[in-house]
Amino acid sequence: MKLTLGFSPCPNDTFIFDALIHHKIDTEGLEFEVTYDDVETLNQKALKGQLDITKLSFHAFAYVANQYALLDAGSALGFGVGPLLISHKHTPEALDELLKSGTSELKVGIPGKYTTANFLLGIAFPQLKHKQEMVFSEIESALLEDQIDLGLIIHENRFTYQDKGLTKIVDLGDYWEKLTGCAIPLGGIVINRNLDREIQLKVNRLIRQSVEFAFAHPKSGIDFIREHAQAMDEAVMYKHIELYVNKYSINLGEEGRKAVDTLFTLAQERNIIPAIKENLYL
Repeated sequence: MKLTLGFSPCPNDTFIFDALIHHKIDTEGLEFEVTYDDVETLNQKALKGQLDITKLSFHAFAYVANQYALLDAGSALGFGVGPLLISHKHTPEALDELLKSGTSELKVGIPGKYTTANFLLGIAFPQLKHKQEMVFSEIESALLEDQIDLGLIIHENRFTYQDKGLTKIVDLGDYWEKLTGCAIPLGGIVINRNLDREIQLKVNRLIRQSVEFAFAHPKSGIDFIREHAQAMDEAVMYKHIELYVNKYSINLGEEGRKAVDTLFTLAQERNIIPAIKENLYL
């Protein structure tokens, strides 16, 4: 049986899925037709129900929970891994003064409407409403060219912005952790609810085994990871994996599910996402 599978070319995803798609583990008769897209493109595909299995932002999951169920394996949650709000010409103190004065005209580059990063920005800075959606990798350049005033960065840009002379305004992951005490849920792996239950459980099992294989053989997928990481320095590549792939990627467990539930509860209380009636989990 062949299933469509979407994930990003970022090192954390290629690290997770290498063993699965290259048959380094027994896939129990399943084949996977893989597409590689940035997270917001994957979010949009999920909204259209285009893939059997896909990585998506937890924010986006709120809008497709009737069609997709969250797997226990493959998620990206953690501490100290949240999105950063950065700037080229503003300091944290200057931004604070601007916001206190009531201004909301600052233009913010965001990596997508349905990203968890944008959800957190809405909680922390509801005054910032002038948002421009961009591919996450273009935000730093847009700041340097003064196309935007603030940038919301995710993924490997967390490790590169300072080298380009950009300044951190706030770490939204730190903001979340202080607010909730939970790990920050960034992205999860979901599967179409129309698939047979047996297939859903098998896919969850195989992704868990793929993560476990990657942890046991961390250099096994190096060529595959490097190929999709483009010009990323190898040290940055592995720092990226270390941050985003952890125990929650093997199994959400009670702590992981609590973090996801907290995210959705806060979002519904603030009317950021619609009410969800379905059980989120597989």
